[in-house]
Amino acid sequence: MVAPATSTRGGATVEAFVAYLLFLPLITCAVLLVLLSAVKPPSKKARASGGVLPRLPPSPPAVPVVGPLLWLLRARNRLEPAIRELRCRHGPVLTLRFLSPRPAIFVSGRCATHRALVQRGPALASRPPAIAPFRALNSGQSTVSSAPYSALWRSLRRNLTAGVLSPWRAPLFAPARLRAVAALVNDLGLRSEEGGGEVHVVECLQRAMFSLLTHMCFGRRLSGCRVGEIEAVQRELFASYIGFQVFAFCPAVTKLVFRRRWEKVLSIHRRQEELFLPLIRSRRDGRDSSTMHGNGEHDEHNDETLPYCYIDTLLAHRLPKEEGERALTDAEMVSLCTEFLTASVDTTVTALQWIMANLVRQPEVQAKLVNEINAVAAPAGDGDDDGIAEEDLRRMPYLKAVVLEGLRRHPPAHFLLSHAAVEETSLDGHRVPVATPVNFSVADVSLDEDVWDRPEEFRPERFLEGGEGAGVDLTGSREIRMMPFGVGRRICPGMGLALLHLEYFVASMVREFEWAAVAGVDLAERPEFTVTMERPLRARVRRRRRKAVTI
Repeated sequence: MVAPATSTRGGATVEAFVAYLLFLPLITCAVLLVLLSAVKPPSKKARASGGVLPRLPPSPPAVPVVGPLLWLLRARNRLEPAIRELRCRHGPVLTLRFLSPRPAIFVSGRCATHRALVQRGPALASRPPAIAPFRALNSGQSTVSSAPYSALWRSLRRNLTAGVLSPWRAPLFAPARLRAVAALVNDLGLRSEEGGGEVHVVECLQRAMFSLLTHMCFGRRLSGCRVGEIEAVQRELFASYIGFQVFAFCPAVTKLVFRRRWEKVLSIHRRQEELFLPLIRSRRDGRDSSTMHGNGEHDEHNDETLPYCYIDTLLAHRLPKEEGERALTDAEMVSLCTEFLTASVDTTVTALQWIMANLVRQPEVQAKLVNEINAVAAPAGDGDDDGIAEEDLRRMPYLKAVVLEGLRRHPPAHFLLSHAAVEETSLDGHRVPVATPVNFSVADVSLDEDVWDRPEEFRPERFLEGGEGAGVDLTGSREIRMMPFGVGRRICPGMGLALLHLEYFVASMVREFEWAAVAGVDLAERPEFTVTMERPLRARVRRRRRKAVTI
């Protein structure tokens, strides 16, 4: 449950370029307004402080109107290298101006990030105003990840954490995890047999994770057809994420110019309601009749129904008095269910794919992991094979090291979701206005040569005793060495559950199958909703030899 990548690529860049040309007169007017505002009398706050306020963080020199266009074109070759270059010239805190009416502040480096998100965490714990598509999909920023720092956010986050994500809730969802892993192993085996050993891995991972998370969200195991429908609409949302950024500039006009794209926003939202509302109402009917099994379609899988799920917490939740002490609306519950799936599925699938790609690429790491798994749990096929028990994972330090190295070397999101100041503040002597997006680089921290030895390499041993990553604190409270789940007040509340899923799925796949490359493994990156593999992993998957049983 980590944050999505912030990037611009391909067709989205071309369309944004067209929008830029269409809106050139409007941009010119905006620049004139900015210039006029620069000579207006100082504000009361400025006069109270002697007439001088700190300036925004430094930015590269740019010609008005033309400057944002040049940045837009450069974004086709990725934003991160440009920020690294600017950091060498201007320091770790920068201001960049794109097509959005607000400048964007970028913070890179572990020390500056720690000062901003940990030492001064509450000051930058809010969110900037969402662009039109995400306001529509998030019920006007009424989800845990999108809500500003407020009583609403605290209420929703507390409900999610205490209701689903806390460690003492984990055993309640163990049956769902067991089913999902068994289905994944079965799917990989069937595809291997049908494809001559070759498997398109990400498709199996996506189906397994959607099955698991919908089970946890709605309380029952859905049919393959229903899971496929939910997966399709969520995949459409993931694929459209970058394209929706065009609505950041002058939405009243962009909704007309890119009418089909705006209609896609509405279509996705409508489809989510069509899929989720019957499941929500079915669960509500079950609660109202004093049974957790429900009726009607809910009875289709009574033997596969969980006694407790995320929807139960939403149905029982009351918003704080600042929000009218009311129950959540159906629309708000749809948005929160969407968030639950969005934040959980794609980030976990992305991390799993990167980890398995590196295990395919480095058979010696895979062999070491298999030996550890077999030393703790019985090898696949020995006697009554019930798979890996979750409690066994605690006795597998190398497995944990493999997962942590995957998250360090290939964080699913290269930038955190944008933060914003609760009220105007300063950072490293620079002004941070309210509602200005403040972005933090995840990938740069993970590749810091002052912390990591040969950071470009995938080497799990660095997280074992004596390595530079041993005992790493993922919360970043003492220091930040890596932050795949963010840090500070907005740290991902699902970190513990995500680590459990990653360890459980990796251990189960490696225990059951031998993994080998088909024709090499290309680790080139592709920014989408997350930063995934340019060429999705295809691997040769073969069941491990079962030991002969002596009778």
